[in-house]
Amino acid sequence: MTWNERVPGEPTAADLAAIEAEWPLIDAELAVVDAEIRILSTGRPVPLDWRRLRRAERQMLAVWLRLMVARQPRAGMRGVAS
Repeated sequence: MTWNERVPGEPTAADLAAIEAEWPLIDAELAVVDAEIRILSTGRPVPLDWRRLRRAERQMLAVWLRLMVARQPRAGMRGVAS
């Protein structure tokens, strides 16, 4: 087998590109999980822990929104009142 033959079960270039495009969202979701774990693992969360969670949630929503807007077709401004 040569280096450029595709091995069954391995991701294609398109699969890897899709993962790369969604990586910011994955990273933001991990930050939310980290903040939640910190809150749940401490006996008494401090205000900084709650702030960290809110910031991570805001960041995740912002990244998600950017991805959704990027996926929208660019065929004009249908549905926008003029």
